Amino acid sequence: MRSSPALALCASAACATAARPPAGAAPAVAPDSAPGPLAFPPVPRVTGKLDLRVVYPPDGATIVARDSTFIFGSLGTGDAQLTVNGVNVPVLPNGAWLGWLPLPPRDNPRWSLVAARGSDTVRVTRRLVLPPARPMLSESGPLAVDSASLRPGTREARLATDLVRVALRAPRSATVDWIAADGTRRSLRPPANPAADSSQWATDIEARLLATPGRLVVARGADTVSLVTPRVALVDSMGPRYAVLGDRPVTLTATAPDSDRVIIGRPVASGGTYKWFFLPGTVVEVTGRSGDMVRARVDRDLSVWFDGADVRELPTGTAAPVRVAGNARVVSRGAEWSDLVIPMAERPPVAVTETADALVLELYGTTANTDILNFDSRDAIVRRVTWEQVGEGRARYVVSLHAAPFGYLVRWERGALVLRIRRAPVVNPGRPLQGLTIAVDAGHPPGGSTGPTGLYEAVATLAISQRLKTMLESRGATVFMTRTAPGALGLADRPELARRAGAHAFVSIHLNALPDGVNPFTAHGTGTYFFTPRSEPLARAVQRGMVRRMGLRDLGTNYDNLAVLRPTWMPAILCEGAFVMMPDQEALLRTAEFQEAYALGVVEGVESYFRGLVGR
Repeated sequence: MRSSPALALCASAACATAARPPAGAAPAVAPDSAPGPLAFPPVPRVTGKLDLRVVYPPDGATIVARDSTFIFGSLGTGDAQLTVNGVNVPVLPNGAWLGWLPLPPRDNPRWSLVAARGSDTVRVTRRLVLPPARPMLSESGPLAVDSASLRPGTREARLATDLVRVALRAPRSATVDWIAADGTRRSLRPPANPAADSSQWATDIEARLLATPGRLVVARGADTVSLVTPRVALVDSMGPRYAVLGDRPVTLTATAPDSDRVIIGRPVASGGTYKWFFLPGTVVEVTGRSGDMVRARVDRDLSVWFDGADVRELPTGTAAPVRVAGNARVVSRGAEWSDLVIPMAERPPVAVTETADALVLELYGTTANTDILNFDSRDAIVRRVTWEQVGEGRARYVVSLHAAPFGYLVRWERGALVLRIRRAPVVNPGRPLQGLTIAVDAGHPPGGSTGPTGLYEAVATLAISQRLKTMLESRGATVFMTRTAPGALGLADRPELARRAGAHAFVSIHLNALPDGVNPFTAHGTGTYFFTPRSEPLARAVQRGMVRRMGLRDLGTNYDNLAVLRPTWMPAILCEGAFVMMPDQEALLRTAEFQEAYALGVVEGVESYFRGLVGR
């Protein structure tokens, strides 16, 4: 449904913080009995040359939104007026503005902006690219289908016995049949669920039948439409095929003597979440392809999808890997961590899950032949280890601990799989951060958002991070900054540097923005993100601190599979303290008072989290 053409306002009062979270947000966390938000200066008044600038979207941008989206920028002065496609857009005293507008007509996708102050007028046009609307399929009249919806695609490969989805959008009043070159016919069916897209027809067909091109025939009365279905290649036509994960070699140096690089696996080919993290050099059996994604079997009962760039196929005739887990040992590496060492001939595909007091190690494509397990008498971390063969080609080791897991690493070292287990630090109740190392990560570059008056996220996050560093140090912590200069730093490098620095927690400082089509006036606020179970308590503590000190809307804590949150050696969180795209919040982010409040909320949360570890 198209929204009302009335524009959502963004005057100072309209952008003020709300007392309630937006619909759909996580419930607010009850605040601690600590002081509330600090006092912040008002948006400064700027009087200058009329200079109409659009920060977002850039000219010619492709906008993917249902019916409305946002546009923002500045006028260079706060005493002018602005209209966009004839609709008034309020301007803050510093000249910043943000509008939430209906999308322009598809036959003329542009925004015409007019800024005026007295007789002085500036005009700017922003051209937009709106993706074509999905074609409407009439139930009467000339027969038409959505040919762009045809599945499978042109780069598909499967095992001969796999079922492959054949699908097409066509009118509900038609019939849809797939016909093979030899005349084999299969009928496609509309969805059984009445809430689903009633124009989507589909069926599953064996890959062996799709190895030669067939036809989809859509018929309604005497009217027909015929489409050729692409050929599906058969990966097992020449026997099993194997590949090694991680085609790019890992370069080790004196300053980087090891690597945290992993190869990411997904449960599905298209848009799947990151579920598995395998060691480079692991050999797997290739069983399919879909576009740029490659499917591999890691044991008899589990197939995983990988980015094709991370898979290097081995020569035809390569033998299957043989993995037998031998006698294992627990080795103390000092007070902070211990290793479970499991010798075997080749790297196994591996997964680790956490429970309240254990780590569960799954070894795929592996036979457990552990007869003896030696425990180091100096070890005070591991309570016991049990193992079993849970299926053909899958071994499970359960590592029970004396306390809840704090961190772990999976390594391949000198012909053995190593699970390195880290214990929680000893915390001083009076000064919880004394002697700890906290990694502070100033988010971006590369990438990052820019506010209406040009405040770049990476500039603000570095300023906030430097204040956070000072506060943490005043409480006795050693602070490792992943970056201290404007230059770019890769996402994967940030937690790896923190791990090498011995950090006990990783805190990434960011400012939020929204994708096209999301209303910023109802979705702004403060949020915190985590990935591993051990990081959730830290995220909740820091979220409470930030909301208390900055006073913005509470968007809660969020599980998210972000690159900097995946390290397993320490709790890791990402803070989105404010929205740099909101004009009033961007103005606050330029002030020392608000930067101080952001940093103070984080440090109080970190301190509260570690205080909760006392006695563990």
